Amino acid sequence: MPSLHSFTAAIYLLQILVSAFLAILFLQSGIDKVVDRRGNLEWLKGHFAKSPLAGTVPGLLSAITILEISAGALSAIGCAVIIFSHDSTLAFYGAVISTIAIVALFFGQRMAKDYAGAAVLVPYFLLALSAIYVLAQR
Repeated sequence: MPSLHSFTAAIYLLQILVSAFLAILFLQSGIDKVVDRRGNLEWLKGHFAKSPLAGTVPGLLSAITILEISAGALSAIGCAVIIFSHDSTLAFYGAVISTIAIVALFFGQRMAKDYAGAAVLVPYFLLALSAIYVLAQR
């Protein structure tokens, strides 16, 4: 590995850290949706009760769960692959799915008129966009 003060080493460290962050974020959230599906479903039904999405909550919960677990798993496996073989391909795809998941969550928050909840997602979205850029580096 080159000197830690080099551009190449900085990109390598950024790739590891951003993929680890996305792995933790989305695996925790996705696993929580699997383990406590009933609790999440009840909360979301109330959250979306007055929105056009009210009748689709169970399907949307399944879709976002799949997106989050996919994003987290690809990011986690990708993080390990970066460490051991310096290949960021899997982590890159994890970041892409992460941005899709965040856009889906943002859409839901806006539809539920939870503007504060939607605003909280903006830093995560910016991080995920940055991750795509950093992970595209070779």
